[in-house]
Amino acid sequence: MADWTMKGLSWTDPRRIQSAGALVDHIKEVGFLPYFANEVPGFSVEERVAAGAWWTGDRATDPWEWREEIAAGHAVAYGKFFDGRAGFISPDWLPRFANARRDGWDFDGRWQSGAASHREKAVMQFFVDPESEDEPQFTGASIPSTELKRMAGFGKGGEKNYPGILTGLQMQLYLVIAGFRRRQNKRGEEYGMAVSLMMAPESLWGYDLMTSAYPEDPAESWQAIFDRARALCPGADEGALVKLIGKKP
Repeated sequence: MADWTMKGLSWTDPRRIQSAGALVDHIKEVGFLPYFANEVPGFSVEERVAAGAWWTGDRATDPWEWREEIAAGHAVAYGKFFDGRAGFISPDWLPRFANARRDGWDFDGRWQSGAASHREKAVMQFFVDPESEDEPQFTGASIPSTELKRMAGFGKGGEKNYPGILTGLQMQLYLVIAGFRRRQNKRGEEYGMAVSLMMAPESLWGYDLMTSAYPEDPAESWQAIFDRARALCPGADEGALVKLIGKKP
């Protein structure tokens, strides 16, 4: 990572986002924002922070550290939402993203219709109560991704493509990254890389909010997202925008 050349601003640029709190405020203002630079110029966290701030370990200034604080704070959603890559969505825009990406289906409905795979079901069974009737009930589980892999039967001798399944469920807004956790040694000291905690967004922001755009045609929700992205990036290539937010339902 240290050898990557990051895009971004200078330390003295007044436009630079300087803290995790300021980044949250910006995300709420714009509505949604990819984490890393992409094919839409200027539309990322990377391009709004200091290029030299990354991977220093300084929680006050390092955007890589900010993602842990922001994900755990739940003021905005964090996950792999944009072309399979990480980004943020404000609660105001979550319903439309959910409606467009899910095509109006709760996960149970998608499963019962045959549109969800058994591998997706193996993961989602820990987040949606299988005994619920009518309106889905959510378990409130917050599960480290490494443990979820084992629990859902992936890995050696089991199901394949766990990263792809987990990314797909985030792209459909059935799961988000609700925080991070590090392992602890016998002295209680943290070590190693942080592991993402997976959670259903309904458990964080409520079923009513997450499904509030369901009465709207999914294509209308997608169009609102596209129009917002185009307004934020007026000079962007239309194909690049579509790649980033996903195809129209």
